[in-house]
Amino acid sequence: MRQVFLGLVLWALSALATLADGEKAGEFDYYVLSLSWSPNWCAREGDARGSDQCDARHDHGWILHGLWPQYHQGWPAFCRTAEAPPTRRMTSEMKDIQGSPGLAWHQWKKHGTCSGLSAADYFALSRQAYESVERPQVFRKLDASVKLPASVVEEAFLKANPKLEGDMITVTCKQGYIEEVRLCLSREFDPVPCGRDVIKDCTAKDALFDPIR
Repeated sequence: MRQVFLGLVLWALSALATLADGEKAGEFDYYVLSLSWSPNWCAREGDARGSDQCDARHDHGWILHGLWPQYHQGWPAFCRTAEAPPTRRMTSEMKDIQGSPGLAWHQWKKHGTCSGLSAADYFALSRQAYESVERPQVFRKLDASVKLPASVVEEAFLKANPKLEGDMITVTCKQGYIEEVRLCLSREFDPVPCGRDVIKDCTAKDALFDPIR
């Protein structure tokens, strides 16, 4: 019995040590660029939070949720890094495409630390990735909420970005709304096929899509 107890203690200590180590920064296979439709996020939760992102003066459409280092199966997160965290100025400067400094900070902490880059370089790369994708203008022309399948959103992105193919993009839903468009990119930002854990398309036939306010 004593040997069993000691074995369990040693196993628990080993597991804790593994968790404490985290993944090594800079070791990943490709990126996932995640774009969120701001009006839908505001309808689901941002308005209830009183988020400044949802104020009409900002005119947000597709915002950058994040640039995520990814393995072919799974993904690293909260990696060990010797890089200093971003300053308030750095996160504030991402507000125009990320909606809030808080989101920029969270994305650095969870994903940016795994990029192997400094905070400044990670944010610069995130902006470059965001600008490398053509965001269909048709969604900015809506003047009322509509219901549509995720495939309509996917087709709009494929048409606007001829290098993209169907296995390089996925559209997600949440709480009855179109949530995000996720595109898989190489380290050089060329479109690449997504891993099986990323390609999880929304199957709703009539997901809500709100207009820009």
